[in-house]
Amino acid sequence: MAIEKMNLSYLDFTPIYTYRNLPIQELIDRSIEAGYGQLNDTGALMVDTGEFTGRSPKDRFIVLDDCTQSTVDWNSINQPFSSADFDVLFDQMRSYINTQQPELYVRDVYACADADYRLNVRVINELPWQNIFAHNMFIEPSLDGLNRFEPDWHVIAVPSFKADPDEVGTRQENFSIINFSKKIILIGGSAYTGEIKKGIFSVLNFVLPKKECVLSMHCSANKGEEDDVAIFFGLSGTGKTTLSADASRQLIGDDEHGWGYEGVFNFEGGCYAKVIDLSPEKEPEIFGAIKHGALLENVRCFPDTNKVDFSNTEVTQNTRVSYPIDHISNSALPSKGGHPKNIFMLTYDAFGVLPPISKLSEGQAMYQFISGFTSKVAGTEAGVNEPQSTFSACYGAPFMPLHPMEYASMLGDKMREHNTNVWLVNTGLTGGAYGTGQRMKLSHTRALIKAALSGELDQASFVSMPVFGFAIPQSCPGVPAEVLNPRSTWADKTAYDAMLFKLAQAFTKNFKQYAPKASTEVLLAAPILPELVVTE
Repeated sequence: MAIEKMNLSYLDFTPIYTYRNLPIQELIDRSIEAGYGQLNDTGALMVDTGEFTGRSPKDRFIVLDDCTQSTVDWNSINQPFSSADFDVLFDQMRSYINTQQPELYVRDVYACADADYRLNVRVINELPWQNIFAHNMFIEPSLDGLNRFEPDWHVIAVPSFKADPDEVGTRQENFSIINFSKKIILIGGSAYTGEIKKGIFSVLNFVLPKKECVLSMHCSANKGEEDDVAIFFGLSGTGKTTLSADASRQLIGDDEHGWGYEGVFNFEGGCYAKVIDLSPEKEPEIFGAIKHGALLENVRCFPDTNKVDFSNTEVTQNTRVSYPIDHISNSALPSKGGHPKNIFMLTYDAFGVLPPISKLSEGQAMYQFISGFTSKVAGTEAGVNEPQSTFSACYGAPFMPLHPMEYASMLGDKMREHNTNVWLVNTGLTGGAYGTGQRMKLSHTRALIKAALSGELDQASFVSMPVFGFAIPQSCPGVPAEVLNPRSTWADKTAYDAMLFKLAQAFTKNFKQYAPKASTEVLLAAPILPELVVTE
């Protein structure tokens, strides 16, 4: 429906036209008419997000007040922002909207597929195609739900509004600021849509563990027959979307989930997938989802065509598509499942020393979860042009307002209660470090995960990995035995041993910040550093 002069008086917004919950086709038409984008050959809308083609974590803040002072884990990621500066910024943004923006696009949506934990979110956008993103990524209420909709939270995203850092305390002109007391997220200076979804993800990561005892997770999830649920932890670029979009299993979701009393549920209503080098052969489900209603970001077409060249990195390596989850033919609706039987912790190892798969003990699983080792993949964040090894607690530190041990303790409790298997999967490099090694073959990763899900991998013989102590299977159908042991893939074994020791030292150094609050079980799962033991 389109409503002129819609009543947004509680925010003191008075633009000439405010359009609420427009049909997607109308939003597409308005985007094309305004020159924001065009259709590709499959009917998806292609747009550019401008200066920012990835998140800007250094410009994300949380308002420091009575609600957050003693609960948020304040650090270089969870940066405090004064309540007074937020009020000034909000007033400036409101004035800008009322005087410079003749149109606003409003979308009323839900977060959380489980109604017991549902959050009502009103997304207010400057651009019509941002509103398509909100439609794709959140859960659409029924007509009756829209008629009775009362927002719990507001997300206000106005890319053309830029802050004055000297006046309001931002780092630069762009910003993303969460105010838990006022239940408002302000986003300005950037049109990168990922800021919208990750803002609400951060909200749920604060609210659900504290209020509902729900473990919030940066993961994808799917399920097989008899509600055989699997979840995949990992940062962007590690393969969450790719590996969970399995034709033989139902997709619950590709990025954000909760683990509650009844099982796993999706926070979102859609998927936001990287499309760099996308092909129908490697990722047929995602490729097929790019059709009418999907939103492609920062892609380029082959010359004189509207056919997307998915290998083109002219704008960014972080090319993206958002689409409703029902664009995946085998998606689970509603997006829920039981308690997971298997957890896969995905890491892009730029050191090239971790096995393609290994089984973790309970203590090792918690240690790895707290550590969240991976590599930032090129383009996911502004300024990242090649893989950079890093540690991101809970595989999602940029979105976790609480101390990592709070999430890790909940994970350990749920693993024990439901007897869940945990596997560490390296989707990164093998045969050498960055510059020498090759990306792990997707076919091998898929075969290993399939064997773990079916129980075949449990029947294999395992050897203990030096230093880390992970259990490495010695055989798996469809995977050459030499691939399973990472040391055997390196031509220079001495170089491998040195790199393994270097990685272990990096883990140890990173974990020092969490050790004071870690249990004995977790501390005993740390890499053993006194001497490097090598076995052929």
